[in-house]
Amino acid sequence: MTMTWFAGGGLAWLTWSLAGAAQGEGMNKKLIEFGWDEPSTAFMREHWAEMEQTPFDGCVFHVNYPKPEGGEGNFTWECWSRRAFTWEELRPALVDLQVTPFQRFTDNFLRFNTTPADIDWFDDYSAVVHNAGLAARLAKEGKVKGILFDIEQYQGQLFDYRQQRDKATKSWEQYAAQARRRGREVMEAFQAEYPDITIFLTFGYCLPWVQTEGGKKPLAEASYGLLAPFLDGMVEAAKDTVRFVDGHELSYAFKDPAQFAPAYRMMQEDLLPIVADPEKYRRVFQFGFGLWLDCGWREHGWDAEDFSRNFYPPDQFEASLRAALERCDEYVWVYSETPRWWSPERQRVKLPLAYWQAVARAKAAVNR
Repeated sequence: MTMTWFAGGGLAWLTWSLAGAAQGEGMNKKLIEFGWDEPSTAFMREHWAEMEQTPFDGCVFHVNYPKPEGGEGNFTWECWSRRAFTWEELRPALVDLQVTPFQRFTDNFLRFNTTPADIDWFDDYSAVVHNAGLAARLAKEGKVKGILFDIEQYQGQLFDYRQQRDKATKSWEQYAAQARRRGREVMEAFQAEYPDITIFLTFGYCLPWVQTEGGKKPLAEASYGLLAPFLDGMVEAAKDTVRFVDGHELSYAFKDPAQFAPAYRMMQEDLLPIVADPEKYRRVFQFGFGLWLDCGWREHGWDAEDFSRNFYPPDQFEASLRAALERCDEYVWVYSETPRWWSPERQRVKLPLAYWQAVARAKAAVNR
C-alpha cells in the first residue's frame, strides 16, 4: 500500500503538532531518520520540502560521485579503502547541499561507513585518513551537523581481532595499539576540517562491552573488540569542541520503556572498564538510542493495514520512542526498511498515517 503525503488530513494534524512543540520550552531532543530510504544529496535538493513535512529534525544521507565512464559511485560505501577520493569528485554533492534550503532539518548527518574495509590496520592508511578529511570538509561547507559514522562490519571484519590478516604473528595488544593509532588519525582528519563536528556512532563502546558480557570475556574474543581501542584513539585526539553520540543500536527492539534507563546507565557508567580515558569520555560523549520501526519484518512481515501483526503497533512504538527521547541526552534515530518516509514519487511508501502520527506525538510530548 502506498499513501500520499497529504492523505486523510494528516498534514494539517502534523503541522499543528510540530508547531505546538516548537513554541514550547526546552526544544532540545532531536529525532533523526535513517533507513533504506536514505537520500542522496541530489534527492534532498529536489525533495527537501516533502522531507521537512515529516516529524524529524534531520536525516542521514549518502554522497554519490560521478564516474568518468558514466554513472555514479557511492563515496559512503567506498571510503574505507586504499582509494583516495578527490575534492572535485565530491564537489557536485557540495553544490547540492549548498542550494538545498532546509529550514526545519537542522541536524543532518553525512554517512561515513567502514567499508569495504579491504585493508589491514598495519597497511598504509593514508587514503582512509584523507577520505575522512574530505567527508568532514563536505559536512562543514555543506552546513550539516556532522558525520554518521557507521561502524558495522558489512564487508571486511575490521574490528574482529580473530579475523585480522596477521593474527598469527601479531598479538591482540599490537593490533589494539594500531587500531588506537588509526582512531587518532581519523579523528584528527575529521576535526582538522570541522573543529566542532558531531560524530554520531551507530554503536560506541556499548557494543564491545555487551559482546564481552560486561567485561567477563576479553575484547580479543569479541567480533567488535577492536572498536574499543579505535574509539580510545578518537577520544584521545578529540578536542573539547567535538561531540560524539553513542547511538546505541542495541535498543532497536526495546518494547518496554523501562529498558532505556539501564541502557543509558550502561553507556554512562557500566562500560568504563573498557574505556582508556573515562574522564574525557564523559566530557565528549552524549548518549542516544535507535529504534527500528519495522523490526523483525523479515521473520514476521510488515503489515500496513493490520498493525497487530507488526513487532511495534503504533501505540507501542510511540511509548518506546517517547521513553527514548525522555532518557537520551539529545538524539534518537528511527530506522526503517520496508516503510519509507519519502520516495522519488513524492509519496511515503507502506507507512500508514498512524505510525506517522505516533512519531509526531512522541516528539511533541517530550519537547513541550
